[in-house]
Amino acid sequence: MEFLNVITLRRSIRRFKSDEVPDAMIHELLAAARLAPSAENCQPWRFVVIKNQSCKAELAKLVPQPFATQAPLIIVACIDKVAMSKDYINQRIDELFKARSFFAPPTVKFEPNYYTRKRPTGPEINKDYLAMNLAIAVDHLVLRAVDLGLGTCWVMQFDNQKVKEILLLDDRYVPYVLLPIGFPAQQPKPRPRLMLKDILVKEIN
Repeated sequence: MEFLNVITLRRSIRRFKSDEVPDAMIHELLAAARLAPSAENCQPWRFVVIKNQSCKAELAKLVPQPFATQAPLIIVACIDKVAMSKDYINQRIDELFKARSFFAPPTVKFEPNYYTRKRPTGPEINKDYLAMNLAIAVDHLVLRAVDLGLGTCWVMQFDNQKVKEILLLDDRYVPYVLLPIGFPAQQPKPRPRLMLKDILVKEIN
């Protein structure tokens, strides 16, 4: 599908057909998320793929939106808290330089911990920082779903800790987004959008 059509046709889908999502499509969704950009190449996203009905039933007790746990497939997008550590980030940055896939401006001399020293850090800053990177990966996954003829919807209203317990996740993982996925059983009309003139604050030429 042409990319602009993918963006234009994307909808929040809340009704799904009962057909299972093929494993090949699930692979394509995760592959799209994997290719998302991330600051300092941190790639903090981790995913849990859920097909099991018993697990869905447990999640249904915690997630207030019934449709979210009735889809044939659920993917839970998590942050790996290990990605907050300076050692982890410097390892990712080192990979960029070894792969020759990142080139700093000529005035910048790369040294160990250069970027982690320059960036403000702290528990809340790091949490927001990684959440933004996770959101980019989730959007890649969502748009690939549309491209494959699937539908999904961002769901974030749930108790992270309780979902973590149901999924038997280590403490290092924090569930952020729950994505019900399946073949759409509805075709919602486009939602009203602001005009371009309403979102452009100014042009500085």
